[in-house]
Amino acid sequence: MASNPPMVQQIERLRQALFEAEAVVVGAGAGLSTAAGYLYDGARFQKHFADFIERYHFRNMYEGGFYPFPTLEEKWAYWSRYIWINRYEERQNALYQRLLSLLCGKDFFVITTNVDHFFQDNGFPKGRLFYTQGDYGLWQCSVPCHDATYDNYDTVRRMVAEQEAMRVPRELVPHCPRCGEPMGMNLRADSTFVEDVGWHEAAKRYQEFLRAHQTGRVLYWEFGVGANTPGIIKYPFWALTKENPAAVYCVMNQGEAVAPQEIAAQSILVDGDIDASLKALQEAMERSAGHGD
Repeated sequence: MASNPPMVQQIERLRQALFEAEAVVVGAGAGLSTAAGYLYDGARFQKHFADFIERYHFRNMYEGGFYPFPTLEEKWAYWSRYIWINRYEERQNALYQRLLSLLCGKDFFVITTNVDHFFQDNGFPKGRLFYTQGDYGLWQCSVPCHDATYDNYDTVRRMVAEQEAMRVPRELVPHCPRCGEPMGMNLRADSTFVEDVGWHEAAKRYQEFLRAHQTGRVLYWEFGVGANTPGIIKYPFWALTKENPAAVYCVMNQGEAVAPQEIAAQSILVDGDIDASLKALQEAMERSAGHGD
């Protein structure tokens, strides 16, 4: 793997690469939302799930998400809070807005494994986004008996407001409008994940963008992608960079900023806090603009 030069040098290389880029492909993993302040453990978890922690000893939101609750009423009491704070509450975020401003004037596309919708809620155009792993804001048949998804905002809002003693009212428990089986989250946890019409349209737009930019100065810009799903963003970005000598690969990921030796000369490794790194990049671009570079 390629080594990691000093931060200032890497930020300057990124500034130049972004300035020269004819197209930018952004790939975002969970580390981006973590850097934006949306943590699934600690004080934020304690604030919203103290009763579930006391009863079940969950250590983070993810553990509760996989727990086999004894009733659907209790399951949706947990999940409605989970959805509300991660999909609908406090949507404006300075980190995402800063990233959008840095991409201003660029031909770009975003692929993300995140399911929290922060890109779109902070001004990124829907037509330039591909959410590969689903959306907290969508339900699907748990079977599934058909390939459609359903917005959950109104019901989730009521679940949060009307739940008592860690249970939602029975009439709010969602069931499939076609087969009557319980609804589930539209999240890629297993083979039951529904890829609906919107998913396939976004996947097509993403592939068309990649095909249109197989050559030339392309910046593959990766944020917070870990080892859970490297085959969706990280490995394809490495391969695409290797295939195009004019391309640049940049990874921003604290403690995990690496690249294979084959593309070391084309790689920019920013091993630090993503939010602080974007601020440093923004300042570097402003200084450069002031100097007329």
